[in-house]
Amino acid sequence: MNNADLLQRSLAAVWHPCTQMKQHAGGELPMIPIARGQGAWLYDFDGRRYLDGISSWWVNLFGHANPRINAALRAQLDELEHVILAGFTHQPVVELSERLSALTGGTLGHCFYASDGASATEIALKMSFHSWRNRGRETKQNFLCLEGSYHGETIGALAVTDVAIFKDAYAPLVRSAATVPTPDARKAEPGETPADVARHAAAALEKHLAAHHETIAAFIVEPLIQCASGMAMYDPEYLRLARALCDRYEVHLICDEIAVGCGRTGTFFAHEQAGIKPDFLCLSKGISGGYLPLSIVLTTDTVYEAFYDDTTVRGFLHSHSYTGNALACRAALATLDIFAEDEVLEQNIARSQKLAATLAPLANHPRVRNLRQRGMIIAFDVVSDDPRFSRHFYRAVLEREVLTRPIGNTVYLMPPYIVNDDEIAHLGHAVAGALEATTCAPA
Repeated sequence: MNNADLLQRSLAAVWHPCTQMKQHAGGELPMIPIARGQGAWLYDFDGRRYLDGISSWWVNLFGHANPRINAALRAQLDELEHVILAGFTHQPVVELSERLSALTGGTLGHCFYASDGASATEIALKMSFHSWRNRGRETKQNFLCLEGSYHGETIGALAVTDVAIFKDAYAPLVRSAATVPTPDARKAEPGETPADVARHAAAALEKHLAAHHETIAAFIVEPLIQCASGMAMYDPEYLRLARALCDRYEVHLICDEIAVGCGRTGTFFAHEQAGIKPDFLCLSKGISGGYLPLSIVLTTDTVYEAFYDDTTVRGFLHSHSYTGNALACRAALATLDIFAEDEVLEQNIARSQKLAATLAPLANHPRVRNLRQRGMIIAFDVVSDDPRFSRHFYRAVLEREVLTRPIGNTVYLMPPYIVNDDEIAHLGHAVAGALEATTCAPA
């Protein structure tokens, strides 16, 4: 097998996600056949390697072919690969539910399983709506989200997504939610702090809830970072104020931690930094270590009890064939074991500091704006008149043996938690080199 052979076969048979296929077929956007992964690196069939600077779409936490997760999956293969979760249960799903609940201090004691992040969003929205209905609050049918929000690309998830490129083509199919201003710290006026921006945005949220709370079931947010809208980072003060407002106006708070959970922001759950608890917590991506599709919605006793009844139709009648898959749950348990045994969050403090120091010189680049970081996510915006900047940067950084995918003019890194000092330096050098290769005169 070689790169060229697999590439042609893939172009003929595979419809790749989030992609204009003609750009791949015409060579404008290179497609990279991957033969294997090891640690933070991916290797193609011709021996070239790429440092996985975005954790393979934000899912890989502890490197490719991680021996401990591999061993856990091998052991599980000899016991149980999958069983229907309707009317049956198994040890990995029970243990995972118990351990996740414990990480919330027992506040979120009930776990509902699916396979991907968008499905988790759908579940949380449906569960919120249905729980209000079961409690006799039928008017609470609508949802609220942040300007620039992204929560998935299925029809229900698109309702609370405010990124035009994903949503506009399907607008006739979507029952859109209302939006309120984002607390994105980049909106700060001279003299303002990120906390000031958060308070301004919370004031707008309060005004909207005061007027519409009787018809709103839930408010959904990505805590601390709105990833798909350019890694928009904001102060935890917004979450504190939003939690209080949702309590006052009887609106559920959904924390979508599909991308920002599992240690990405510095704490295991991003909402911990605000000292709050949501009514629903959505997890996916990193929870299985990047190995298998798995998503989970955690919720409270209050929500669970709204469905607890003798009447079947008052139950939460939602299912996926692979709900609570034993292999995926075992991968997640191995992932939690690594967090517990290796003091990952503590070690990530040092990694994030080295990442910051490596990219710090870019703050002085004439075309760089808003260099920002929270935990193991670092990003900056590039001033460029090139409408294809993201594609050109993507190619330039690939040539320097790094995988990253800019979001518009926002360049970001979200590497696995096992990157060492040399690999962090390599990331920094590649990004700096690609930036010089794709920008011209000072802005």
